[in-house]
Amino acid sequence: MANHFSFGIGIGTQNQAGDWLEVFYPKPLVQPSQAIINAAQAVTQTSGGQQSVAIDDQQLQSLASALREQNETEQAAIAEQCINSSRKAVVTLLEMDDKPSSVPEAYLKLHLLSHRLVKPHGLVLDGIFAVLPNVAWTNEGAIDLSELPSRQLEARTAGRWLNVKCVDKFPVMTDYVVPAGVRIAHTARVRLGAYIGEGTTIMHEGFVNFNAGTAGTSMIEGRISAGVFVGKGSDLGGGCSTMGTLSGGGNVVISVGEACLIGANAGIGIALGDRCTVEAGLYME
Repeated sequence: MANHFSFGIGIGTQNQAGDWLEVFYPKPLVQPSQAIINAAQAVTQTSGGQQSVAIDDQQLQSLASALREQNETEQAAIAEQCINSSRKAVVTLLEMDDKPSSVPEAYLKLHLLSHRLVKPHGLVLDGIFAVLPNVAWTNEGAIDLSELPSRQLEARTAGRWLNVKCVDKFPVMTDYVVPAGVRIAHTARVRLGAYIGEGTTIMHEGFVNFNAGTAGTSMIEGRISAGVFVGKGSDLGGGCSTMGTLSGGGNVVISVGEACLIGANAGIGIALGDRCTVEAGLYME
């Protein structure tokens, strides 16, 4: 029986001071096997709690070998692929589902949501805004805002164009994971940490925040705010809105049941049960 909540081998971006800006976890795990935990703890020389440890190529090779000995081939392959990377690798072990205290911990939890390993409100995310840095997301990856001017000049003098796509604490989900069986017309409108159920279509004006999403088979042309979960078969019409925990809802969790329709330019500030229809232009709270 595994005694850890989550585990991930990641590769990420650090600023010039060595602070993490973001981390990509190709295959995060919930309730990893004890064999994986033992191998990771031996390599990182840790023994418990919430751990995020940057590791070098020699440690990656040792981790890969230990994982292969335990027949954990998928995680071993990830460790091997990270060897000789120009980016720093990190191993994150979460013994408990506690509030994140570092960027690697926060990103692991966001990955768990978008990989559909945990549903919205199934994780402790308290304090995540204080942990995540505000980052310039560019065509050359994440850049610390204080380092952005020099990077822009560096790009111009080298004949390159540095495109700043957004400045935010949360990146685009599809730069990290594309869940199976979904359509997303405008990927910039879905944040990492969104849970997009199989069969969901998100049109150009649809938006999904972190710790929010759909159970599946939904057509989303409106906004799913943070904390809002939409049941299977429910549709959101163009321009409609849902009041989330960050947009006036406070601690009130707004959910939409199954087979509902929220019409164009409508909105809800209350939870809906199954088979509800909110007519176009009507706001209910």
